[in-house]
Amino acid sequence: MAEIIKMPKMSDTMTEGVIAAWLKKVGDKVKSGDILAEVETDKATMELENYEDGTLLYIGPKEKDSVPVDGVLAIVGKEGEDISGLLNGQSGTSTTQAAAPAAAPAATPAAAPVAPAPSAPANGKKATVVRMPKMSDTMTEGTIAAWLKKVGDKVKSGDVLAEVETDKATMELENYEDGILLYTGPKEGEAVAVDGILAIIGEEGADVQALLGGQSGGAAPAAPAPAETAAPAATQPAASTSQPEASTGRLLASPLAKSIAKDKGVDLRQIKGSGENGRIVARDLQSTQPQAAPTAAPAPAAQPERAPQPAAAAPAPVATEVTYTDTPVSQMRKVIAKRLSESLFTAPHFYLTMEILMDKAMEARVRMNELSPVKLSFNDMVIKASAVALRQHPVINSSWLGDKIRQNKQINIGVAVAVDEGLLVPVIRSADGKGLSQIATEVKELAGKAKSKKLQPAEWEGSTFTISNLGMFGIDEFTAIINPPDACILAVGGIKRTAVVKDGQLAIGNIMKVTLSCDHRVVDGATGAAFLQTLKGLLEDPMRMLI
Repeated sequence: MAEIIKMPKMSDTMTEGVIAAWLKKVGDKVKSGDILAEVETDKATMELENYEDGTLLYIGPKEKDSVPVDGVLAIVGKEGEDISGLLNGQSGTSTTQAAAPAAAPAATPAAAPVAPAPSAPANGKKATVVRMPKMSDTMTEGTIAAWLKKVGDKVKSGDVLAEVETDKATMELENYEDGILLYTGPKEGEAVAVDGILAIIGEEGADVQALLGGQSGGAAPAAPAPAETAAPAATQPAASTSQPEASTGRLLASPLAKSIAKDKGVDLRQIKGSGENGRIVARDLQSTQPQAAPTAAPAPAAQPERAPQPAAAAPAPVATEVTYTDTPVSQMRKVIAKRLSESLFTAPHFYLTMEILMDKAMEARVRMNELSPVKLSFNDMVIKASAVALRQHPVINSSWLGDKIRQNKQINIGVAVAVDEGLLVPVIRSADGKGLSQIATEVKELAGKAKSKKLQPAEWEGSTFTISNLGMFGIDEFTAIINPPDACILAVGGIKRTAVVKDGQLAIGNIMKVTLSCDHRVVDGATGAAFLQTLKGLLEDPMRMLI
């Protein structure tokens, strides 16, 4: 009897896998223990092992297709066995395509309509739907920042179709099909939910309507045009984008270049791009000077009509002037709002504040910077001290998962980094086992990537404890909202010279205030206080954290 092989869950965080390579093909004899394919997960590339003896009758997803956990990958059974009943209503890919059954030559005519492949519409022309991929663990939708291909273009596997803004960064949407771009759904600036339809690629003349089935990937449904009229429609300017268009088509520029140009007041049509196909990138604007803002035209001296008023009437009213600016909410800001609102209103926060005398830390930093290959900051010292303290207080290094509390063995410290659109939290992994110089190097590198929107998902996922430092902005003390699923977050203020008592005498000392926000579902007050006592001891005598 034929057996379905499904995508296994190969790690605790895995929700889908990508077929890196098929090592067997339909019709091959396979045995238990044979490796059928290589699968890319969120952690590594792993082998998909077979547990059935027989013939490989069917392969669903193609190489580079993503498949959710428990999605159908293949069918193994006896040669010539009818598998139409197993395929009915199932698909192993995250797109709308489904491969034809492996045993097609042996299938009966009645089995043909059981697995109608959306990749082969009624007119016989093949086409594939491209959907919005899930590019991060928190992503629920993405915004089309720019289409790099237009309807009618011939595209190949590996081409970049569009740039997509997620809640974390601007990423490239890669194509995995050779063919013609028959349809694009959302316009630039429109948000599309994960798995929403973005485009259709296939053979010229394919029935786009049959694949769409009345769906659209844009924020508002739009009636899709037939394939033969889609190309002219795509040349219409999108109302939702503020990017000017050249007379011959859309001006190619990266989202970062557009942002820099907007800040400098630069007309991108006057810039020569050095990127692919003349695309304007950030480096093309580095030496560009801001352009002078146009002078507003003076108001006319006389109005066409004037109400009968005394000659000494008051000046024209200004109540109709625009006194506000509406800015669309970015994907990053949407996710910040959603996640932190859920955290604040569902997690019972409590706060513990402590003063730390930083005199010895300041002296130690001067000495260490004389030897360190990179400049060490006080924030680097706080990260290291927190990591050492977490090893001694593992309950603080826990996560609330709803029906269970996970005590994390690895200490991964998220460092909040302010960017133009909000906040990103890159992660220093296994921070307790790293030296101060290594921590400083990683923080600088990750902060630079965050500000230039080049962070990769692996660099912002998996924190177990978070640090937010506003001391460099002159903030003495503040409280922070917990970054779920972490149980705690440490808010760090600036170092301030103030009067302190040393050995019973009044003296001047350098005080830094820290506030630990705790999720009371996981951490109790005494546990949080003990962690802060350890942190205080490490920072007031920094040599202890280096031993």
